Amino acid sequence: MDSRLSARALVELLGLWRTADPAYDALADGIRLLCLDNRIAPETALPAEREFAAALSVSRTTVAAAYRALRSTGHIVSRQGSGSVTRPLGRTASARWFEHGGIDLQRASPPAWPGLPGVIAEVMGSATSLVSRSGYDILGHAELRAAIADRYTRQGIRTAPDQIMVTNGAQHALNLIAGTLLRRADRVLIETPTYPHAAETFRRVGSRLVGVPVGVEHGWDLDRAAQAFFRTAPVLAYVMPQFQNPTGRWMTAEESAVFARAAHDAGSILLIDETTADLRIDGAADPIPLADDAGIRVGSLGKSVWGGLRVGWIRAADDLIRRMRAARTSYDLGTPDLEQAIATLAIARLDEILTQRSSLLRAGRDALVRALASTLPEWEVPDVHGGVALWVGLGAPLSSALVMDATRHGLHLSAGPRFAVAGGHERHLRIPFTAEPRELERSVEILAASWARVTAGIGLQVRGPRPTPAEALV
Repeated sequence: MDSRLSARALVELLGLWRTADPAYDALADGIRLLCLDNRIAPETALPAEREFAAALSVSRTTVAAAYRALRSTGHIVSRQGSGSVTRPLGRTASARWFEHGGIDLQRASPPAWPGLPGVIAEVMGSATSLVSRSGYDILGHAELRAAIADRYTRQGIRTAPDQIMVTNGAQHALNLIAGTLLRRADRVLIETPTYPHAAETFRRVGSRLVGVPVGVEHGWDLDRAAQAFFRTAPVLAYVMPQFQNPTGRWMTAEESAVFARAAHDAGSILLIDETTADLRIDGAADPIPLADDAGIRVGSLGKSVWGGLRVGWIRAADDLIRRMRAARTSYDLGTPDLEQAIATLAIARLDEILTQRSSLLRAGRDALVRALASTLPEWEVPDVHGGVALWVGLGAPLSSALVMDATRHGLHLSAGPRFAVAGGHERHLRIPFTAEPRELERSVEILAASWARVTAGIGLQVRGPRPTPAEALV
């Protein structure tokens, strides 16, 4: 059965959509963006034309024309008895809208480490011994688990290989953890803004999300966090303490202590996402926060080596690893042997790889910061020392409108609300700096032109005082 979206809920999701003419075209683009960001799931029934028009305070003709435009690009389909229903977006539907090609900054993932082809060739040279294995290994290769455990131990978190499970990337790890530990209506504490696929994972198993704000200037809201732990006793608390995605913040010792203590007192399991933890650009190394054996750590090689190398891991106490091993066979039968062999050699060279990564990310970050400062000086650009992106303050709740306009001109980004837990963040835009500097400079040129059109279209004076922390979530 299709899920149904009410007119009121869709209006709230759209936010400030009418930033261009004709109105039906702007409305169609707003709904397309919600579909592409997965804020409207596939197979969702949209509100009837008359009901939606009344909620938007526009004519029914405008809504009908917008729905026709969405059908023409394959984003919705009309079904007997269901009205207009969103479709799973394949390459055809996306290509018909993104007909200009352009620059894709929706994925904050660096290109492959240049030495990776040599590592792959080395592994392929020993293919005979590799294929002599059974090919099925729920926990992962002993050599790889030992290498991951050794790296944790050298970082000050004593770890045995039996405390490691190898997964098909970090997202697979999150799905396995959620499916094993969570039941419908369990509460999960989560940062906002946050990594959107993590929020989707927890929602998929029926969890109730409890958001705790984190900002580029003031970090985690410790009062809200302590209250949330005390009042809701979440089963899991998902945090990304090192170069948080999207804000780029690093937890201080005080913030780490508050989260660790509050989780312990509430009986909650800390789920620590470390996928960006190694992506330091500059600054002195800080001690790893939340070093708690009662927690679960998730890492991967997707950002540090290559997004196409789908190898991640879970680091947890022995009893939790045993529970996830028992549950995993209903998901898959283990990570492919070839990828594990490549990962084992890559981890042996990880210090060298991270040095190269640091240089690449520094060049991208510096180019993006310079371009924004010279072209869009009214925007608030954070000072980050690692990670993959800038969480830029726009000074006005126009993130979705800006992204829609930029998309029409060949630049594809994710709007601020994509990273929200329960709405908001229209005043922010995530801009990854993982692309080439020239591509980033061109991206800022497109953004500047889009910003001028969007602000002119609604007659907005964008300069003014900074919003309060509560207003920043708008």
